[in-house]
Amino acid sequence: MAPRGKTPIIKTSAIRWLRRSVIGVIICSPLAQKPKLYLRIFKETISSREITRYLKELRRHIKGKLILLWDRHPAHRSKEVQEFLKTQKEWLEIEWLPPYAPELNPPEYLWSTGKHKDLANLYAETLTDIDSAIHRYGGRVRRNPNLLTGFLKAAGLFDKELTT
Repeated sequence: MAPRGKTPIIKTSAIRWLRRSVIGVIICSPLAQKPKLYLRIFKETISSREITRYLKELRRHIKGKLILLWDRHPAHRSKEVQEFLKTQKEWLEIEWLPPYAPELNPPEYLWSTGKHKDLANLYAETLTDIDSAIHRYGGRVRRNPNLLTGFLKAAGLFDKELTT
């Protein structure tokens, strides 16, 4: 608190201009059972290259087919990603969400919860501190399948009466 008549000085870490981007997917059965969270932190802005890299990593965890509900982020629609998706049809199908409809996208609830709870008012001295906080949040959500199911239900993908 600054003395009356003096401009307050707010100290922040010097890393605020550096970047972290996170991709997240919530995977579940057709009846919203056994939800799982897959997060990946990138040290740069998400581009086509990171999207295809993430999908390749995700494939190693998926047994069988996957229907991916995707927003219309420019990197998702890029020529490079679209060419990659053409080669993945044996396991991956894309269903596009309507434009400007974050309320239909379950990971948006994941990000909102993190920003307003676990990551709110985070003071980080280093980027490693930020990575650790994101990992802790991801771990907390993974250990709580009811929370993941709640994100799916909030997006209107499943009946409100379903349980994990």
